[in-house]
Amino acid sequence: MSAISTKPPSGMRDFLPDSLARRRHVVSIVERVYESYGFVPIETPTIENLSTLLGKYGEEGDQLLYRVLKRRDSLTRALDSDEVTERDLAEQGLRYDLTVPLARVVAQHGRLPKFFKRYQIQPVWRADRPGKGRFREFYQCDVDVCGTKSLVAEAEVCGAVAEVLRELGFEDFTIHLNHRQLLRQIIAATGIDASKEETALVAIDKLDKIGEDGVLKELDGRGVAEPEARKLLEIIETDEGASSDDIAERLKTFVTSETGVAAIDELLELLELAKSTAADGHLTLSPALARGLGYYTGPIFEISVADLAGSLGGGGRYDDLVGMFGKQQIPAVGFSIGLERILLVMEERGMYPELVSGPEVMLCWMGVSESSVLGVARQLRSQGLRVEVYPQSAKLGKQLQYADSQGVGAPVAAIVGEDELQSGEVTLKHLESGDQERLPIDRAAEFVRGGR
Repeated sequence: MSAISTKPPSGMRDFLPDSLARRRHVVSIVERVYESYGFVPIETPTIENLSTLLGKYGEEGDQLLYRVLKRRDSLTRALDSDEVTERDLAEQGLRYDLTVPLARVVAQHGRLPKFFKRYQIQPVWRADRPGKGRFREFYQCDVDVCGTKSLVAEAEVCGAVAEVLRELGFEDFTIHLNHRQLLRQIIAATGIDASKEETALVAIDKLDKIGEDGVLKELDGRGVAEPEARKLLEIIETDEGASSDDIAERLKTFVTSETGVAAIDELLELLELAKSTAADGHLTLSPALARGLGYYTGPIFEISVADLAGSLGGGGRYDDLVGMFGKQQIPAVGFSIGLERILLVMEERGMYPELVSGPEVMLCWMGVSESSVLGVARQLRSQGLRVEVYPQSAKLGKQLQYADSQGVGAPVAAIVGEDELQSGEVTLKHLESGDQERLPIDRAAEFVRGGR
């Protein structure tokens, strides 16, 4: 019998203490910044009904959904049937993103504030091919405003995300802006048939990954003629270093419809508003930005940094999504940061501060009872110290060696013997310097944290 593999499924990971310390550091900053903007946290179920998920992400998104099979008895009946459909096998799926579940929540709960500002930090799942910085299970850090069409909402979510990145130590990031209505007008201006609009958007969304030749090949395979495809690339390409104002003026020479011009003007207004936020200096108009998700209706955003293929996050306005789940249309806009991408770049750049994880004190003991040691540990913890108790009787040297070992790394050993126990004291030893002092137990924190 072959040994059972200990590896997690492809695209999934275990998180050990050092890794979790970095994740928690980033998440704590995200939460603090989001809450400073007035956003409140929510959580949604891991599993959603397929009827909730399907048709919201475009044709490729639907293919990447993890489907959950029915219970065994229902599945058995379905498989015994002569005509088994996909619906017979699965009615639910793993959460693909956090935006569609939010839209469902807003439609379901009628007593939410008129302007509902929420943030959500939870894992999502996609049956995608794993690659550098890409996993099948990953965390998103979303921030959304529901209930208004005002561009102030766009400026707020862009500002909140920019402030998070700046607090984490990023300075060289760019937030690319485009508009879904502008993209539609650009596609119309090329002569591409309206029925192939989604096809064109999916292809454009891959431009940074497969290049112009790859986009042309994909469009050709989807029935878009080469002249129209090349015209599309001509319109969306920009000169390096061109200002957003220059790009906007150039776009107006191609897009003359009222809808297209209005979308360009809306983006220019958003750029002006963003100057009063933490996003100032980081936004730029990018006509090639498409965002493949099917639910966007207005401005769209995406974050890039120089040394990462792909984006750190993205988002946009989705005014029609909530209405898919109820009778009332509620406008909304949101921005999502990819936690895994941020962690990857910060690791490669050495951006993390010194993070403390594990115990501050290893409590070593000899010649006293286990209950006495646990009582001392309780007194030490009451001072706010993180304390690990050596779990079994052993020679002091062995206990100190463990305290100083990799993976534990407690900076201080607290030693308790009969003399210390009788006097209500503890012997404290800095393992790196060798400094040692015997103090009353209630003064241990002063020594551990350098307040002697």
